[in-house]
Amino acid sequence: MTTTRRSFLIASGLTALASTRVFGANDRLRLGVIGAGERVKGLLHAADNAGAYEIVAVSDVYGPRRDAIKDRSNGLATTHLDYREVLAKDIDAVIIASPDHWHVAMAVDALKAGKDVYLEKPVTHTLEEGAVLTRAVRSSKQVLQCGMQQRSWTHFRDAVDLIQAGSLGRVVQVRTYWWQNYQRDWPKTPIDPQALDWKLWLGSAPDQPYTEEKFFHWRWFWNFGGGAMTDLFTHWIDVAHWAMKADQPHQAQMLADKYVFDAWDCPDTIQAAFRYPGFDVFYEGMMSSSIDDGGLEFRGTDATLKITRSGFTVYREDVPRDQNPVLSAKSYRDGTIDHVANFFECIKSRKEPNAPVETGVAAARAGHIGNLANKRGGQVTWPLKA
Repeated sequence: MTTTRRSFLIASGLTALASTRVFGANDRLRLGVIGAGERVKGLLHAADNAGAYEIVAVSDVYGPRRDAIKDRSNGLATTHLDYREVLAKDIDAVIIASPDHWHVAMAVDALKAGKDVYLEKPVTHTLEEGAVLTRAVRSSKQVLQCGMQQRSWTHFRDAVDLIQAGSLGRVVQVRTYWWQNYQRDWPKTPIDPQALDWKLWLGSAPDQPYTEEKFFHWRWFWNFGGGAMTDLFTHWIDVAHWAMKADQPHQAQMLADKYVFDAWDCPDTIQAAFRYPGFDVFYEGMMSSSIDDGGLEFRGTDATLKITRSGFTVYREDVPRDQNPVLSAKSYRDGTIDHVANFFECIKSRKEPNAPVETGVAAARAGHIGNLANKRGGQVTWPLKA
């Protein structure tokens, strides 16, 4: 095969070098932070490497987290309990990294206030919220970037190019997986309940007593999150939607249970299958074993592409095993940096971001459909029949 500049860049993972833009001092953006937990730390670290910005205001229901962001801003950011006070500030955009059940309400209010939005995934907490969020974005003039950072990650973009160019032949099966271990004793700073407004944290959720388990592991309780299907699978199904140019399954099956974490609402061990037009997607994972982490496999008639956040490899069917893989690529850097950079660029250019609202809604919808199948005895067809 003749080596071209494009094939060399794909193989070496260097395309980001040609496309990364450096922001000047005069391009400093004014940001508000809504939800100041662990995820926002990673987003702000990415922002530090993505462009010039300043944090103008921060809101969170837990005082120490508000103070931590203020410290990060060198004392310049104002702190607020109510996120609407952040939206009243003179800011260009907000980063929303709250628990899932707050996502749509906060994003819609931000759009109405004329702010651009970086909204963490999953962008919705329920199936019904998808239309609400999409309508809010498309009836506004604002930019909304969904937190599906693979859309800006160099080797994911190159892998999708290969798949869509037909390099794998006909792809009829996509395998996705993600294993994590919540049994590990991760160090956590003890929570001071006196500094937490639990009622406000609950928001639209039913009133219930405070527990540290819910505060730290809210993703695994139906009132606040959707378990692995919306926390983890959402990322991978978005890549499958993107590569395969299809974003809505018509059938889902799910086998899941709580084998380890009895305190949770959501299952900790899952095997799921989704049927799309012309191909199937599978997901498997558990929350008490993390040896293989997460990734995807696109199985085609001519070749198979295996991809993780570290890179990808391509194995051809017509090549002896000892000569495979025929192509490998390493991750250039954390794609969150380029994803935030893309958001910053779109704030200025007003162009469509790499992960527009429809992509985030579709990815979350697939996870919701999987959860619905589990709740309905293991299987569901989509759209639901009246």
